[in-house]
Amino acid sequence: MNSSKIIGAIEIGTSKVVVLVGESAAHGKLRIIGKGECASAGVAKGEITDFKLASECVHRAIVEAEQMANAKIEHVFIAQTGKHLESFYNQSTVTVMSSDNIVRRTDVERAEKDAKSKELPQNRLYIHHIRNPFLLDDRVVLGPVGMGGKKLQVGYWCVTGDKNKIRDHVGIIGGFGMRVDDMIISSLASGVMVASADEKKSGVIVLDIGSGTTDYAVYRDGFVVYCGVVPVGGDHLTNDLSLGLRINRKNAESLKVELDKAFIDKSEAENRIWMIGDKGIGERNIPVQSIVKIINARMEELFNIVLKQVNVHVPVRELSAGAILTGGSSRLYGIEQSAADVFGIEVRRGQHPEWISKDIEGPEYSTALGLFHYALTAQESNSERDDGAQKQKSAGFIKKILNFKL
Repeated sequence: MNSSKIIGAIEIGTSKVVVLVGESAAHGKLRIIGKGECASAGVAKGEITDFKLASECVHRAIVEAEQMANAKIEHVFIAQTGKHLESFYNQSTVTVMSSDNIVRRTDVERAEKDAKSKELPQNRLYIHHIRNPFLLDDRVVLGPVGMGGKKLQVGYWCVTGDKNKIRDHVGIIGGFGMRVDDMIISSLASGVMVASADEKKSGVIVLDIGSGTTDYAVYRDGFVVYCGVVPVGGDHLTNDLSLGLRINRKNAESLKVELDKAFIDKSEAENRIWMIGDKGIGERNIPVQSIVKIINARMEELFNIVLKQVNVHVPVRELSAGAILTGGSSRLYGIEQSAADVFGIEVRRGQHPEWISKDIEGPEYSTALGLFHYALTAQESNSERDDGAQKQKSAGFIKKILNFKL
């Protein structure tokens, strides 16, 4: 970068909208200078349900962040989640063309193009092409150019989304006179913040547990090997408590926040908690054990859904670095134990780098912070998106969305 740039990272979540403003300098460092937040409206399970309400909320958060930064956002990176996201693996095999069987760049380009050329239905759009290692005569290589071999293979995890749902997010930003530079799925954004290179090489799964969805990414040998979205999050805990305890959602949410636990030890088994706290008419004294039982049942269900989806591609028990939990709902005390009981591997909460300031160090900021990683590099590492795919996206990704007709 030749001069400083003002970058905006925007996450439109189910419970709240987060806008972070960062100033990047020529040396590639980032200084976060502004933050804006707004309780979400018109958003359910990460998808826009009321464009006007969602727009108003996002715009308030942008204004707040820019006022705090005393600067206007120049480049926008947004997160994408939702059950409309789908992924599949596509592999291509080409014959090395040169008579001396030395791999040239043209061989690599042919293999990459073929692996990314699967035609999609008209209502779908590629968001990511996540490259996995090359195979040269069935041996794994990172950089095949200049090496000898006859058969070159490369595979991509291809992430796609519904054009209309993607366009809703882009349209909200455009309504504020801004252009979206790129869109990153939430699981990858969170993954770069909480998982180290060594953990990704050993094998790890990162789960970002939000209010409406749980986004996850699986890494092995330093590469993303699977990612997905489960439309279950913290909001479902509130619904379960409301139904299970026969109380309204407001009181159920208050109980969830006050207790903030998915696990209790024996010393707390007989404890009780007041539903409202004023001991007035309609007040109830509820056993802590009943609340935790409901919360833990939903968490176990969530982790079992993830386990079932991931095991089809990668046995979870083979992930040596275990599982990392982040996202706002990962704050629940004892949630690591619930996940460990289901996955059968070590589970820990994610931690952000030490340079992150106190006001944004919480797990609910993992996705927004991760967006800055992609904004600063302007391209992802080979394990997450190859250079060619990034260049193709920058040239036409947003244009395709804006030009798409209903």
